[in-house]
Amino acid sequence: MKNRMKELRARYDLTQEELAKKVGVRRETIVFLEKGKYNPSLKLAYDVAKALKTTIDELFIFDE
Repeated sequence: MKNRMKELRARYDLTQEELAKKVGVRRETIVFLEKGKYNPSLKLAYDVAKALKTTIDELFIFDE
């Protein structure tokens, strides 16, 4: 699954560490999410989308 996390994080001038603190995870989790090496739970996807002021559909690109 691809995502637009890095792009949206840059838009709001957030570091990986700052985003991690906002959603209550470790920075490494954000790194893995951005690289597409980790699929988030629905709760984490919602929290990240909310922190980046977007929707889950806008944030994550689902490959069929």
